[in-house]
Amino acid sequence: MNGEKSGEMGKNVKSVACGGVVGAANSLFGGGGGMIAVPLLMQTGLSEKRAHATAILVILPVSLFSFLFYCFRGLYQPSVLIPTSIGVTAGGALGAKLLQKLPVRSVNFLFAFLTLAAGVFMLFFR
Repeated sequence: MNGEKSGEMGKNVKSVACGGVVGAANSLFGGGGGMIAVPLLMQTGLSEKRAHATAILVILPVSLFSFLFYCFRGLYQPSVLIPTSIGVTAGGALGAKLLQKLPVRSVNFLFAFLTLAAGVFMLFFR
């Protein structure tokens, strides 16, 4: 096996491993996989903005699968499904537009701030 094929195979193995971590986190934390997906995708060689955009694309099927898994076990609240879906869709569209316009440094700051804020909330206010 030549070096180029070996490097590509190693990158694929790393991507699969990263995907496994993201999927597990997403299922355990209810969508928190995106927070882990961005840095892991960057480790596979993607630029920061591509990592953010790819994380969203990857999280969609993972979230759907997780929802179906929990749905069949009756572990969701039907009354919030539609209102939350509307909010998430509107927020996702706005975020996608902002990602195109904001400098990478601003996106990094917002990402780090929101991650920290979520962690503080979970530790002290939950």
